Amino acid sequence: MFPKIAGLGLLLLASSVFAADMPVNNGNTAWILTATALVLFMTLPGLALFYGGLVRTKNVLSILMQCFAIAAVVSLMWMVGLYSLTFTDGGSANDWLGGLSRVFMAGLGKDNMTGDIPEVVFVAFQMTFAIITPALIIGAFAERMKFSAVLIFSALWTLTVYVPVAHWVWGGGYFFQHGLIDFAGGTVVHITAGVAALVSALVLGQRKGFGKVAMPPHNLTMTVMGAGMLWVGWYGFNAGSALAANGSAGMALFVTHIAASAGALTWMTCEWVKFGKPSGLGIVTGMVAGLGTITGAAGVVGPAGALVIGIIAGVVCFFMTQLIKKTLKIDDTLDVFPVHGVGGILGTFLAGIFCSPNLGVFSGFGYAAGHESMGSQLAIQVMGIVVIGVYTAILTWILLKLTALLTKGLRVSGDEEREGLDLVSHDERGYDLN
Repeated sequence: MFPKIAGLGLLLLASSVFAADMPVNNGNTAWILTATALVLFMTLPGLALFYGGLVRTKNVLSILMQCFAIAAVVSLMWMVGLYSLTFTDGGSANDWLGGLSRVFMAGLGKDNMTGDIPEVVFVAFQMTFAIITPALIIGAFAERMKFSAVLIFSALWTLTVYVPVAHWVWGGGYFFQHGLIDFAGGTVVHITAGVAALVSALVLGQRKGFGKVAMPPHNLTMTVMGAGMLWVGWYGFNAGSALAANGSAGMALFVTHIAASAGALTWMTCEWVKFGKPSGLGIVTGMVAGLGTITGAAGVVGPAGALVIGIIAGVVCFFMTQLIKKTLKIDDTLDVFPVHGVGGILGTFLAGIFCSPNLGVFSGFGYAAGHESMGSQLAIQVMGIVVIGVYTAILTWILLKLTALLTKGLRVSGDEEREGLDLVSHDERGYDLN
């Protein structure tokens, strides 16, 4: 039904949701169970701590609460119908959306298979990707968005942006059929979250005092701990996307580590040269940039290609953060667009270059089926970036306006913002200020 895409474990095996049952492979199943736990670990507690340490003391609990609540909401939505709309056959509409055969997990038992692993394991693994993507976006509107608005927007965004895009790229839809390379989420996770973050920051506007009052992170130790958890969890994110315990997973894990290391050291060096001193925040942000950039290409590039990708990510994402915040004065609070959005764009584009069998030591597994040249592969990569980016931007703007109507405004009041979201939204404090 779908073309074989060389070297893309997730893209190839996702189609086997619709295939005949195969005997269970205990080794592959054990690995994907482990990878599922690692990807959830990225959000809880990894991303929660990473983001929580970056905001001011009066807002730390609100960030942790948002991560936990999004995880719970998206999990139930995934069970009710989002998995079905993403990964089942949508019939005549399959180019754009899946079907309803797995609504409320109808017909799913422990013996149903996706390839040679139980389908329920595949369901859980993909659920963790759906959880972390809207959770990434909260970094753009941290410290000023109503909790009710966060929940409504995140739920609607996951339904109308994440699900269709994931189906287009991984579930047998248009870009799957046309050979877009996205091994583990360069477009599905990072471009969608990054673009949504930029639109959110523009729609909500700046925090009170942005650019005039110092707003330093309240606990960089917490941020570095969260970053370490993200780095470890990313092995499940990328290597798990091979859907097997094999050489492809091993290579994906290794190139993920190389890109993270290169991104971290490159960002640190850029800071050292520009500001005179390297910072802990800089090295961990560079690590995340390297990880986000390698994600889409992890299954199709070799170690040398990953090294170059990580270096490019460190340089470009570093200067994009300066451009967004200091030049354009856009208050993307925790730099979601310049790190994840730009990283996703870079990684998706560079995957089409470094997968080339003509690049020797830099290459991975070659072009996708139907593409016999770098130009042909890059054409679908660029098309994916543009279409998914524009679709995400338009839908995000619409959903923010709709959410504002439903919640009578997206933002807390000025006085509430000054008091802090911990008390205003949850009547608790993350820290004792006395």
